[in-house]
Amino acid sequence: MIAALVLAGIGLYLSFEHVAVFAFEELRFASLGKGQLFAVGVDVGIMVMIAVDLLMAWLKRPISWIRYPVWLLTAATVVLNAASGAPKDRAWELLDYVAAGAHGVVPVLFIMVVELGRTSIDRIVRPDQAERDSIPWLRWVLAPVATARIFRRMRLWGVTSYPEMIRRDQDLIAYEQWLKRKYEGDISEATEDELLPMKMAPYGYTVAQALAMPDEQEQAAQEREEEAERRRLDAETRSEVAKAESEAERLRAKGKVELVQAEVDGQTGQARAHARAQVSAAERAAELEQQALDNAVVAEARAREAEAERKEAQERKARAAADLEKAELERQAAEQRRAAAEADKVAAAEAGAIETERIAQARKATAVADLEAAELERQAAEKRKEAAEADRVAAAEAQAIETQAIAEARKAAAEADRVAAETERAAAETRRAAAEAERKEAEEDRRREAALADIARSQKETAEAERAAAETRRVAAEIERRAVEAEDAARLKPRERAVRKVARMIHAVGGDADRLPLADIQRELAVTSPGTASEYRQEAAELLVGGYRLEQ
Repeated sequence: MIAALVLAGIGLYLSFEHVAVFAFEELRFASLGKGQLFAVGVDVGIMVMIAVDLLMAWLKRPISWIRYPVWLLTAATVVLNAASGAPKDRAWELLDYVAAGAHGVVPVLFIMVVELGRTSIDRIVRPDQAERDSIPWLRWVLAPVATARIFRRMRLWGVTSYPEMIRRDQDLIAYEQWLKRKYEGDISEATEDELLPMKMAPYGYTVAQALAMPDEQEQAAQEREEEAERRRLDAETRSEVAKAESEAERLRAKGKVELVQAEVDGQTGQARAHARAQVSAAERAAELEQQALDNAVVAEARAREAEAERKEAQERKARAAADLEKAELERQAAEQRRAAAEADKVAAAEAGAIETERIAQARKATAVADLEAAELERQAAEKRKEAAEADRVAAAEAQAIETQAIAEARKAAAEADRVAAETERAAAETRRAAAEAERKEAEEDRRREAALADIARSQKETAEAERAAAETRRVAAEIERRAVEAEDAARLKPRERAVRKVARMIHAVGGDADRLPLADIQRELAVTSPGTASEYRQEAAELLVGGYRLEQ
């Protein structure tokens, strides 16, 4: 490093003096000072660019183009130094050439040291960088044109190995000689593929690479075609998947609608059952009120006979009314518990079954609710019968007490006996009328219960029929699912799928294609043209005749 700096100082000193004087005397600078500034500018520019070049090489970020301005300015310095030693006003002699060359020795030597330093830095900071072989100088002397071509190809195509470049040339020459021997000296008869090594050699291709180029290009073209076909198949697959997902989404939406409809039907049935129960309860309450009114009239009549008997009869009636109200409350509570249990049962059944079974379960729950309501009304009738029997017993007891009181009264006074007898006859008539009304009411209750039983039985049969229909629809849906899976496995086209679906629809209506309306085909396949639906039906009929089975 010190020696390089000393050499640079010597070179700058010698170059500065010669270039400054030459610039003043021969280059027409106005003064010697301006000539010296010119020399300083050239030398400083060279040093600055050399310093930047070495710094960037040390930082592993070399600037390759900066070397060429340095060489150009150094060459200019060499020319100026040599020109300063040229003879004036006389011919050149041998010693003059030696003197001119001596003026350029130090700058050239300085550039060589700089290049040596730069190369050393590259090898230190980038030890893994591939080294470029140099062409022997003797080859430059013996074959300058061919060597120049080799140098050019090495630089253009990044070949760093000189032996590798020589081997490529030898292979090319040997291949050319083989072609001449094959075609008896006329290479023009060779095919385009056989001439590729000669055509591609200026572009850095070896003989093997050039000969393999057609196969590689055909393979690349085939790979591009396969990639295009793969993309097309992927696009078709994505389209079919999107259609299948859309259809599945539509079916899910339809299932949700049917589920909501089933829930609404179930809730409506329960609401009707509750309404009927409330109406029956209101009617029974009105009847009880009427009976209480009648009993109050009878009690009022008896009160005129004996205040004690009236109070006792009222107490018995109050107890009976309390018992009846308690029974009614218990019936309503039991009905509410049964309705809640039935709702839980319906919800559990709906959670575990398919949509059609949910509809059947909901309707069946409605029928069961109607049956329960009829049963409760029958029990209420029995309660009313028991209450009537209790009234009859109470009336008998009251009559016995009354008879005893009348007998005692007759002993006291005949007038009292007559009044008591008249009152007894009136009470007996009232009881007879009440018993007749009770009998008619019981008969009406029996007829109502029979009608409700018939309605419940009819609703049960309807629920059973709907359950059977739901099972049929489930089996049809299972057959449809298996058919769709088979079609997916067979990769059928959309039209083939549509024809098979129409074939299954024809089979569902008994196998007669004319019994299947075109409107049903248009609705199921989402087609607007009756002609297209007719074509689907005709092709499906032909498919069934040809032996198409639903499992296919």
